[in-house]
Amino acid sequence: MAKKKKKNNANTKKPETAQKASLEKPQAQNKSKQASAPAAAAANEGVIERFFHLSEHGTNAKTEIIAGLTTFFAMAYIIFLNPLIIGQDSPTGIPNTAVVTATCIGAVIGTWLIGLLSNYPMAQAPGLGLNAVFAYTLCGAFGLSSSAALSAVLLAGIFFILLTVTGARTALVKAIPITLKKAIGAGIGMFIALIGFVNAGIVIGEGGGSATTIGLGSFADPKVLLACVGLLITIILVVQKVPAALFISMIITSVIGCISQFCFGSDIGVTAPTSWVPYLDFSMFGKCFTGFGDLFSAPIASLLATMLTLVMVDMFDTIGTLIGAADKAGYLDENGDLPKIEKAMLADAIATSAGAVVGTSTVTTYVESTAGISAGGRTGLTSMVTGLCFVLSLFLSPIIGLVPSSATAPILIVVGIMMCGSLMDIDWRDLDAAIPCFLTVVGMPFFYSITDGLAFGFISYFIVKLAKGKIKDMNPLMYLIVILFVIKYLLSALQSMGII
Repeated sequence: MAKKKKKNNANTKKPETAQKASLEKPQAQNKSKQASAPAAAAANEGVIERFFHLSEHGTNAKTEIIAGLTTFFAMAYIIFLNPLIIGQDSPTGIPNTAVVTATCIGAVIGTWLIGLLSNYPMAQAPGLGLNAVFAYTLCGAFGLSSSAALSAVLLAGIFFILLTVTGARTALVKAIPITLKKAIGAGIGMFIALIGFVNAGIVIGEGGGSATTIGLGSFADPKVLLACVGLLITIILVVQKVPAALFISMIITSVIGCISQFCFGSDIGVTAPTSWVPYLDFSMFGKCFTGFGDLFSAPIASLLATMLTLVMVDMFDTIGTLIGAADKAGYLDENGDLPKIEKAMLADAIATSAGAVVGTSTVTTYVESTAGISAGGRTGLTSMVTGLCFVLSLFLSPIIGLVPSSATAPILIVVGIMMCGSLMDIDWRDLDAAIPCFLTVVGMPFFYSITDGLAFGFISYFIVKLAKGKIKDMNPLMYLIVILFVIKYLLSALQSMGII
């Protein structure tokens, strides 16, 4: 009886065990489902991880996305500013809508390329200073058509590609003395600031409109007043280190301008949109292939100066920006060199050629990339996000007219101020360095030509070395650069005399 009772007790435990097992089975299935969700997400993130090596650089997808958005808003002003520099009111005569379309596409191509090729968190777009060369030097001073100028940019881009893949581009940059490199950046900053003051109406030409005699504009002009208000806003936001300060100041100033014009009748230069439907203008697409006839029919001196200008300015602009941004991200090695710089410069060269095809000036790396780097961006994923934002910006064409020149001019002035920071690295007590640097810096705004500023700086550097008996200290490539500049002026003089 005892055995039977024990057996019955054992039997009574079996249903309890079975019931417990049946309860645990769904719980295990739920845990399995819960575990599969993070696994799927990890698998998706794994593709990004393997491509951009996020963990290796101490970052994650969320941080990179925020950094990409930060970089975009820091440099989004170029969408509204580029039409002012190379648009229909500039010597190029290119429709503003075409400039906006080409600017965004060029930025997308350049930004995605540098992210994919180098895995650096950099962004590219048509460069400030380079667009001024395109409009005021190529189309203005040299008298080229917009198509011919685009052809020159295309050739420069192809030339950059060849220089980059052969390593010659880096060698040429290293041949330039560091003091002249600093002066070039500051000179371009001065030139950009002057354009900003002129566009704002704060600086005007006197003596029958002579460009060499300037004066202060009238504060009775509402455009000048708005530009001064915009400059004040920009300065406050910049010194307060507000993220995307330049973009925010442009928007605030534009809103003030719209209110002043539409509510109080002041002539600010705002144009109301005729349609809110986005318009993609591809009218300049492929124009670079039709301008070669005009380009090569130009005088030899102008042709030489054109190519030399594009090569020199873009080269120094790109190298300076890459090194500055890489230093901020901690990418420079113990010798101060940037690993994979050739890949970054190759992206710049390809983007320049592609930008010419779609109809914009030279595309280059933006110093505003440091904004995204400061937000934690460390890989090319940051660049991909920034590029995607430029894709969406293609549909901003209806509101371009709502941003007057008085709102963009303060940005040029402040960017010019920022670019002059390199002057502190020049020893002005050493006349050997001060003379060529000074002529480079003041030559660009005074001559209203980046090319002539470069020429005076390089030629004076050669003269100083010759006078000091230190001509052997010059890099051999510097001889070549100086000779090219001398030939440019010689040919120009012979053409003026009607000899050639």
